[in-house]
Amino acid sequence: MTGGEAHDCPIAERLIRRVKPSKRMLGDKAYDSAELRDELHERGTKPVIPNRSNRKQPFRFSKRLYKLRWRIESAFNRLKDFRRIATRYDHSRWRRACSGRASRRPW
Repeated sequence: MTGGEAHDCPIAERLIRRVKPSKRMLGDKAYDSAELRDELHERGTKPVIPNRSNRKQPFRFSKRLYKLRWRIESAFNRLKDFRRIATRYDHSRWRRACSGRASRRPW
């Protein structure tokens, strides 16, 4: 979402406000901030985010649900693979075809 020097939480808060509320939001330790958790609770969304090691008051989260996060990571990595192929052959039709195929493939 952001460059390597920028933190993802401020952008994540703006992005979350633009979509419909969901039951849960999965995130890694980088998204463990009180502001983001408050925003999610206001929307009725349960955060499934592990605690950072320096958190003084840890929150509970579902480790079972957090383990499913690999599917999201795999989907993004798969789309990146298809993007690499598409940028080699700078054809817009080829890019659209690859992105469509990548999103339909089973993980």
